[in-house]
Amino acid sequence: MTLQMCEEAAMAAIALQAALRPPDAQQAQAVPLKPLDPDVVSASIPAFFIGRNKAGLWVARETNGRVGGLFLFKSSAIAFANRQSKPARCALVFPAEAFELDIENRGNLLIALTVRCVRRSNGS
Repeated sequence: MTLQMCEEAAMAAIALQAALRPPDAQQAQAVPLKPLDPDVVSASIPAFFIGRNKAGLWVARETNGRVGGLFLFKSSAIAFANRQSKPARCALVFPAEAFELDIENRGNLLIALTVRCVRRSNGS
C-alpha cells in the first residue's frame, strides 16, 4: 500500500469519525482505567470496558488487559466483547470518561491501518 493510499484511508476515517463524534467528545480527556472492584463483578465473569477515546473512536478493552480493540461503532465494540468472551457472555462496563486503548488493537483493522498511516505521516 502506498503512502498516498494510507493518507487517503486516514483522511476518510477521520472525516467519518468527525461526523459521528458528539460535540462534547472533543473536549474529553483520557483517563487510565482502574481495576474493577471484586465485589462488583465476579472474577469468573469476563468483563469489558466499552467507551470512547479522545478521537471519538469506540474502545473495547477486557478489564485485565488481555484483549482490546478500536471500532467506529458502539455496536461493533459490544459485539467484539461478546465474541471474545464466548461461549458465555460478558459484563460490560461503560466508563463516563474517555479512555485510550493501551494494548494491541485487535478490533477494526482499517482503524489499525489508519493509525499506523497517520503516525507515519506525522513522523511518529
